Amino acid sequence: MKIVISSNGESLESDVDMRFGRCKYFIVVETENKEIKNFSAVENQGALQGHGAGIKAAEQIGELKANAIITGNLGPNASTVLNQLNIDCYQAIGTVKDAVNNLLQGKLKKINSIVQKHFGMR
Repeated sequence: MKIVISSNGESLESDVDMRFGRCKYFIVVETENKEIKNFSAVENQGALQGHGAGIKAAEQIGELKANAIITGNLGPNASTVLNQLNIDCYQAIGTVKDAVNNLLQGKLKKINSIVQKHFGMR
């Protein structure tokens, strides 16, 4: 299974970023038999966008061929794209590693509520 996590850093010990479209990095984790086998960090292309960050980030997740994402919150545009790509979306806080392990143990809930547009803008 390939899981992509919105992150504020480049390691498994980094915190899950609550912002999906504007997070700095995506941690791409490959799992096998409910264990982390491999991971890499990629810069979120959506964070560089003036507008449409959520859409660009969701498209990037599709290009990474993810089965699921873990993040803090999703906006309506990103949610629509991810749903069209049949990518499951889960919510978590804490470190990337803990979030992945919680997903593998069935402890994370799917994201049901969508935040307002421009939630992560500063």
